[in-house]
Amino acid sequence: MAAMPRVIAAHHLAQRLGDPGIQVVFVGDETVHAQGHIEGATCLRYADLVAARPPASGLLPDSATLARVLAEAGIIPTRHVVAYDASGGGAASRLLWTLDCVGHDDWSLLDGGLPAWRAEGLPLVADTHAARAGAPPYPVDTAASRARADADYIESHLDDPDVVILDARSPGEYRGDDVRAARAGHIPGAVNLDWTDNVDAAGDGRLRPAESLREAYAALGVTPEREVITHCQTHHRSSLSYVVLRWLGFERVRGYDGSWSEWGNDPRRPVSAGSNA
Repeated sequence: MAAMPRVIAAHHLAQRLGDPGIQVVFVGDETVHAQGHIEGATCLRYADLVAARPPASGLLPDSATLARVLAEAGIIPTRHVVAYDASGGGAASRLLWTLDCVGHDDWSLLDGGLPAWRAEGLPLVADTHAARAGAPPYPVDTAASRARADADYIESHLDDPDVVILDARSPGEYRGDDVRAARAGHIPGAVNLDWTDNVDAAGDGRLRPAESLREAYAALGVTPEREVITHCQTHHRSSLSYVVLRWLGFERVRGYDGSWSEWGNDPRRPVSAGSNA
């Protein structure tokens, strides 16, 4: 199978449908999927990709859960996964980050998701396309994953010049004006680029050109030679930022699934407020 890019255009994917080495997965509501989806796509509910252990509400599920839900979505180690969702790209990107966590490196994000597919007039099919019950569990091992960071790892690298923390929340959340946890503000030293800034506002949900994004990140000190840790409130929005960085060629990227729902509610963790330096 010819190599596929990290971010794939709708017309490019349309040419590859039916390839047995590709599994298209819609991440989102089963009703939306049933109303119209890409032919051959399975549906994986976003709720199955997250686990809540209060105060954190967006954690990576346990290995047994992941082994089951990935298998039911038709994902096996030899298939290239193309993920899409109905809006924003965060849900699909959460699946792709999860795949990195389990060592499945063959994946792509459908640029613009369902809105972009529709904008190009490409066909959709309407059926339930039931989950593959009884499918062999996906072989999950997240113990040695370098795609994930926890709070202790982050705190131990706050003064490390080789590591940059990317906060994908809104500027108001980052500054501390918009309070969504016991404490407001951001992780000390973190830089802020709202996840929506990855998207071309006039492009049916498609991402901005790669060079434009490289410049935006570089202006914040987010450069390929550094390790980057992305987070938001629950690692939904920041999953898109994670995938964008992987698309741009960053090799050392981690997602903090505890995100602000964990850090902002933990009085042991340091907090700063204000805007990007």
